[in-house]
Order: sequence, then structure tokens, then C-alpha cells
Amino acid sequence: MALPYFFLILAIASEVMGTVALQSTQQFTRLGPSIFVALSYALSFYFLSLTLNHIPVGVAYAIWSGVGIVSIAVIGYVVFAQTLDMPAILGMVMILCGVLVINLFSSSTVH
Repeated sequence: MALPYFFLILAIASEVMGTVALQSTQQFTRLGPSIFVALSYALSFYFLSLTLNHIPVGVAYAIWSGVGIVSIAVIGYVVFAQTLDMPAILGMVMILCGVLVINLFSSSTVH
């Protein structure tokens, strides 16, 4: 795997961890979870910035946000028993298809 995509995976993972922990901050009134969220987001942006040395910002952000959205929704469904209706599932499938099209067919993913 190319190094830019490794950094992008780390950026996505950090963002997802921070977002999953966001609820436990109780509107940032709990110090420990709040620090974890802030550090997770900072780490995510750091890795995303490393990605931008090789992948255009529009492409990197589309992948980062798309995979993050779907990951959070799946975690919400599996871990927190949150429901997903058919339009939500269809929308996430479309997001994943968009990420796949970018990665498989776009010549602007890595420069």
C-alpha cells in the first residue's frame, strides 16, 4: 500500500475514534473524554495533512469524509444499536460507490 493511503487510513481511523468518543464528553463537560476527542481530531488532521503531499485535497477529503461517515454509521448500528432506514443505507452505499469510483477510475488520486 502506498504511504499516502496509509496516512489517509490513519486519518480516518483517528477521526472515527474521536467521533465515537464525542458522546461520552457530555458536551465537553468531562475532561478525560474531551481530551481524547481533541487529540483524536488533531491526530486525524495531522495524518490528513501528510496525505495532502501526494493526494489532491478534494480527493483526499472526499475519501476521508465518505469513509468516516459510513464507518460512524456502522459503529452506531453495531455498538450503540442505532437504527438505519433504507434511505440511509442507500445513501451510504452511494457514498462508498463514489469513493470506489474515485480510487479505481480517477487519475487525480495520487500525484
